[in-house]
Amino acid sequence: MGAAAPEAHPRDRLRRELRLGDATLLVVSGVIGSGIFLTPAAIAGQLPQPAAILLAWLCGGLLSLAGALANAELGAMYPRAGGDYVYLREAFHPLAGFLVGWLSFFAIYAGTIATLAAGFAAALDAFLPLGRTGRLGVAVGLTWAVSAVNFAGVRWGAFANNLTALAKLAGLLAFASFGLWLGTGDWSHLRPSAGGAAGLSLRGFGLALAPVLFSYLGWNSAVYVASEIRDPSRNVPRSLFIGVALCTTLYLLVNAVYLYALPIAALREAPNAGEAAARALFGAGAAWIAAALVLASILGTLNAMVLVGPRIAYAMALDRLFLRSVDRAHPRFHTPSSAILIQAGVATGLLLALESFERALEYTTFAILLATMADVAALYRLRHSQPRRPRPYRAWGYPWAPGLYFVANGVVAAVLLSARPRECAVSLGLLALGLPFYRLFTRRREG
Repeated sequence: MGAAAPEAHPRDRLRRELRLGDATLLVVSGVIGSGIFLTPAAIAGQLPQPAAILLAWLCGGLLSLAGALANAELGAMYPRAGGDYVYLREAFHPLAGFLVGWLSFFAIYAGTIATLAAGFAAALDAFLPLGRTGRLGVAVGLTWAVSAVNFAGVRWGAFANNLTALAKLAGLLAFASFGLWLGTGDWSHLRPSAGGAAGLSLRGFGLALAPVLFSYLGWNSAVYVASEIRDPSRNVPRSLFIGVALCTTLYLLVNAVYLYALPIAALREAPNAGEAAARALFGAGAAWIAAALVLASILGTLNAMVLVGPRIAYAMALDRLFLRSVDRAHPRFHTPSSAILIQAGVATGLLLALESFERALEYTTFAILLATMADVAALYRLRHSQPRRPRPYRAWGYPWAPGLYFVANGVVAAVLLSARPRECAVSLGLLALGLPFYRLFTRRREG
């Protein structure tokens, strides 16, 4: 493997229409979604100290940056659609690429779309009580509506993403600034609590990192659409680094505002930390502002995931390792239209099966950890097996920074597996389910 020129797949018909700003805002939208609002309660439930909570968010950002360093090298080497599917295929074997691509498409992206759609419907309850059936209907309808926008062209999807990304950056920055300037919080909430250190443990920190890492999911969004980014050898790495830096800074600032507004005991009981903090800082009448920000933020991330995910199935189909017709770009819109429709159908099935945000979150996070660890393994393998291949960007801190990312994610995955075995088993079962499909696709390709 790896003998062909990496610049473009010979059968790829997608157009290079995305600029550095588009790619960077795709990373921002991919990262900043529901997690910053809906996961702080679970994190506070595991960590009894404010400093530990902020440390967990900082660690999540640094780990994402370490992963971005590895993916920047890989994405610049292979600026193609598909991301980690391509890297694992080139580094190890087509089977390895297929399995990680299978897991990424069906578990990570379709699972995240289901998670976000469920989170959007839950947040909408602040404005319009929907009930269980109504929430499910909204989540399914939203999934298909956003898929339709991205079906109509990558520029439409990128335009929608840019608007929502800039809106959420401005909204969160305003919320944090006015919260610290005009809000009625209490800095004593950030002081160490008496006896709180006794509740700290490696297991608890690992469980807290799981939702933190989910909240950083999307930092590698740009690599999956590399075949549509102009000057990818420069713009793929830049988009990853700028995007991760922006998101980490904003996450730390917003969580400091949460802790300024609420004591940890109250944060643990807040299903939506943004609404609870806004209510505490500005009064009950301000909660709707935070609720609207949640809706806009989730919608932006949902759009980013819908844009990115189909490129994985499309890349697999280009190698005839997926369903027929998925390798075709729409003749008018130049999008992977069949893959977009399949992804929407899978996300709908997950919504019907899992229903809740929390169950979808745990199912998705474990799969993320497995796939990103595989990316780092591919980096090490390619450094050894293809040392002379041109590398427009070389990962800073190699081999230590990528190694730290690999080990840290492995620890979190082990903790999550021991604490949430049922949800993790779904991801492992889906990974195993890919084996007979790989055999089927390779037989069809060879036949």
